Amino acid sequence: MNTNSNAYTVIYTAIVVIVVAATLALVSQKLGPMQAANEKAETISQILTAAQFGQKEHWQEIGNAQTIKFFEENLDGGATVASTADLKALNYKIKDGSINAEELPVYSFKNGVSVIAVYGAGLWGPVWGYIALDKDFKTVVGAYFDHESESPGLGGKIKDDASFRARFAGKKVIYGEGEPFSIVKGGAPEGKENAVDAITGATMTSKGLNAAIVSWLNAYRTSIEAAQNAPDTLEGMAETSNAEEE
Repeated sequence: MNTNSNAYTVIYTAIVVIVVAATLALVSQKLGPMQAANEKAETISQILTAAQFGQKEHWQEIGNAQTIKFFEENLDGGATVASTADLKALNYKIKDGSINAEELPVYSFKNGVSVIAVYGAGLWGPVWGYIALDKDFKTVVGAYFDHESESPGLGGKIKDDASFRARFAGKKVIYGEGEPFSIVKGGAPEGKENAVDAITGATMTSKGLNAAIVSWLNAYRTSIEAAQNAPDTLEGMAETSNAEEE
C-alpha cells in the first residue's frame, strides 16, 4: 500500500483510534473498582471529619480500608454513602420541590452524633459538605465543606481553613426564626446562635454555601424537627431517611 496515499492515512488513523479507545476502555474497567473505593473513602472521610472523629489528614493517612471499616463499625445502623453525584441529583429535586426528607442522607453514629449533607453552587462550581448535629439535633458538633473549583486563598477556604469550619461548632439549627442557619457577611450578630461569620474576601462563595445550607436544612426540616421534639428516639430519623434505600 502506498504510505503516502489518503487511504493509508485514513486506515492508519482508524486503527490508532480503535487501539487507543480499546486500551482506555480496558484501563477504565480495571481501575473502576479502585476509583469507586477511593470516592467512597473520600466521602466517608469528610463525614467523619465533620463528626469530629478525626481530622481529614488522619483518614488519608490510614487509608481507604481502615477509614471505611471505622465508619461501618461506628455507624448506628446501615446507610448508603451518597456520592457528590447523588447529592447533585438530590439538589435538583430540592430545587423543583419534588424531594421528600426521607430521601436525604443521614449518617447517625453510636455516640449520638448524626451527620447531614448539603450541596449547592459556589462562585466557579459546586460546593458541598456535611454538618454534624448532637443528640438534640439542634446543636452543631462540627462541619466539613469541599468544592470543585473555588479560588485558592479565597472561596477555597471553605475547605482549607480549619478556623472557618470551627465557627460552626456549638451553633444551633433553629427553625421558625427566619433562616435556620446563616453565614453572614461582615460578621454574625452578637448572640445569634444560628449564624457564623462569612469568609472575608469570598463573598460569592460564602453566599453560595449559605444558600446550600439553608436550602438543604429546609429540605431536612420535617425529619430534623421530629428528632428535635423526640430526643429519646434519635435513631428514628436515620431509620426513616434510609427506609426507601433499603
